[in-house]
Amino acid sequence: MQNKECCTPQKNRINYQKELEKLLASLEAERISGNGKKKRLLLHACCAPCSSYVLEYLREKFEITVLYYNPNITEREEYEKRSAELKRLARQMNQESAGAGQPEKGSVLTEPAALPSGFILVEEGEWEPQRFFEVSKGLENLPEGGERCFRCYELRLRETARIAAERGFDYFTTTLTISPLKNAEKLNEIGALMAEEYGVAFLPSDFKKKNGYKRSVELSEKYGLYRQDYCGCIFSRAERDRRKADGQPTDAVTVLRKAEL
Repeated sequence: MQNKECCTPQKNRINYQKELEKLLASLEAERISGNGKKKRLLLHACCAPCSSYVLEYLREKFEITVLYYNPNITEREEYEKRSAELKRLARQMNQESAGAGQPEKGSVLTEPAALPSGFILVEEGEWEPQRFFEVSKGLENLPEGGERCFRCYELRLRETARIAAERGFDYFTTTLTISPLKNAEKLNEIGALMAEEYGVAFLPSDFKKKNGYKRSVELSEKYGLYRQDYCGCIFSRAERDRRKADGQPTDAVTVLRKAEL
């Protein structure tokens, strides 16, 4: 008798890194055959370490403005510390890649059209922790990585999409997919929904692939970046504190090594 498979059909998983590579190749061909101008990208950034590799990877492919908008960070001191570190990273990367006449700072100083190609702009969004608590209401007791986190993803991507649409960016995306502890599939799904709602294209990604996360660790060491060990919200901080009290690792590298991922 012939054997028949009786398992439940599985959803075909999208390789978002391959989708990104195909899109980048198409955009490069379009640029070469056209006017030579790069597309403009609004890149949501959660922190400097996660931004490091993404900026290195994409800066020659897009004119990038980084948006630091993270209402999940519930302590103002922590919010400002991460913001300052991100601006320092952009400033150093701009200085390294610059020739004569390059502006010296990585923050918003002038109109993008007046800046050299590859110059990284950084803009800081409002510190709005109340918005995070509003979307988290009723989900306070859920574990990290669940529905509360998905709502946080949407909060940040929605604001990025709104600004991208208002200011005529060609694409928007987020650095969040570089983290092995974030759900890249859900981030891409939400990004696509926001793109449809706001009428601006979402750049698919899974930046941790192709050793992206490993490279971000290397770049963090190179630039001496502050690497936080929790995402920023009070819930992830409590999880971090619990792990510390139990003698468990809190950094992503060790956590994943322990889990054999």
